[in-house]
Amino acid sequence: MHMKVRDVMSRQAVSVNGCTSFRDVAEVLLTYGVSVVPVVDGEGHVLGVVSEADLLHKEELREQFYGEGYRPPLRVRLRARVRSPSRSIAGKARGETAAQLMTAPAVTVRPHTSAVSAARLMSEHGVKRIPVVDDEGRLEGVISRTDLLKTIVRSDEEVAREIRDDIVESALWADTSHVHVAVSDAVVTLSGSVPRRGDVLTLVRMTERVNGVVDVVDRLTWERDDAAEGG
Repeated sequence: MHMKVRDVMSRQAVSVNGCTSFRDVAEVLLTYGVSVVPVVDGEGHVLGVVSEADLLHKEELREQFYGEGYRPPLRVRLRARVRSPSRSIAGKARGETAAQLMTAPAVTVRPHTSAVSAARLMSEHGVKRIPVVDDEGRLEGVISRTDLLKTIVRSDEEVAREIRDDIVESALWADTSHVHVAVSDAVVTLSGSVPRRGDVLTLVRMTERVNGVVDVVDRLTWERDDAAEGG
């Protein structure tokens, strides 16, 4: 059914430790083309994250890595205008190591979290990447907005296979051996017959929940109208 974070996350997550210097953190962001990097301890527990915005509090980044003409992103400039500098921001501006620069605690997710929940979390916190941690808080990977697009952009064959394997063929409540699944441009057509009218509603609703499905066309018939019978 719904994809989990573990299905789409990047397992090769680059990270830094608390003692990593400002310069080296900046190098990591630039080298790997990422906007945020997790900060971990010696056992891999996520302590926080350092983002581009954290580094932009220091003029050194502008001069050493982007040149004199560089301007921070609009969202960063606007945020600086609508609020006065806080102690936290001032501290980061003076920070020399990842531990001093990072935002903590970090927003994290578990591998078994649904991709939909991860997307909501990104939206709520205005972030593009979230560290994925195990039950002990150790880094297992990173999930990004790009990774989440994989839950939407799926082939028709992949979607049809999931519906057949996880819904139609695994249905324990009814005989679905006469149900047929066809997918074209992410639109699913269910045809054939099932024993009861209520089974149609269940199959359609479960199919609508499959990642990558845009719409469901119901062409199913039923042998008995259990709704009319009152159960």
